[in-house]
Amino acid sequence: MSQGPPEGLGSRDRILWAAASMLGEGPGAALSVRGVAARAGVSTGSLRHHFPTQRELMDAVLAIVYDMVLPEGSLHDSSIPARERLLSCLRRLLAPEGAEAAGGAREAWLTVVERYIRPEPTAAIRAEYAAIDRELHRRVEYCLNVLRDEGAVPPGDNARRARFLMTVVDGVSIAQALPSEAADPRTEREVLGMAVDCVLGPGAPGHPGGGAGAG
Repeated sequence: MSQGPPEGLGSRDRILWAAASMLGEGPGAALSVRGVAARAGVSTGSLRHHFPTQRELMDAVLAIVYDMVLPEGSLHDSSIPARERLLSCLRRLLAPEGAEAAGGAREAWLTVVERYIRPEPTAAIRAEYAAIDRELHRRVEYCLNVLRDEGAVPPGDNARRARFLMTVVDGVSIAQALPSEAADPRTEREVLGMAVDCVLGPGAPGHPGGGAGAG
């Protein structure tokens, strides 16, 4: 029997708690309105009042989850070069460097395969994966927007830049999971650094050989 939500939570927080607790129980579980409402101990009408659509519910839940597992860190510390802060943003999406990185990356990709690739891609599975992708994209784009407001990122479409950077991160994470020489931490840092340099430009602070001014 599932444990109920902690005492003292309002209906909105009870819903978010219930949805978050269901994320690990199978793809699409948190998208079941009746299931979330039942676990939260609220009516489906109350759930729809706070979250009119399943997309809004999932986005809100994932924002909370990723706030815990992917904190912003030093993003707003302008004393750190923009290049280093953007690299840090991307590295947080990968398995940590070190001897255990390959094992962690393999486990992560095995989870993705079992949860989103091997099963029949139902509407619930597609919706859950799309929500994860949106949240990760939002976080990378937010990092770019912060640096743009400082003048470190040139004018342009940060949504497209975020998609480019996420695609590079996906490639690096696959390399981490494979028994490949490309999984070497130095290679990973070099690849991510090249992607960041493409976005910031060679004049960005922290760029190897670059100037002190933003590009």
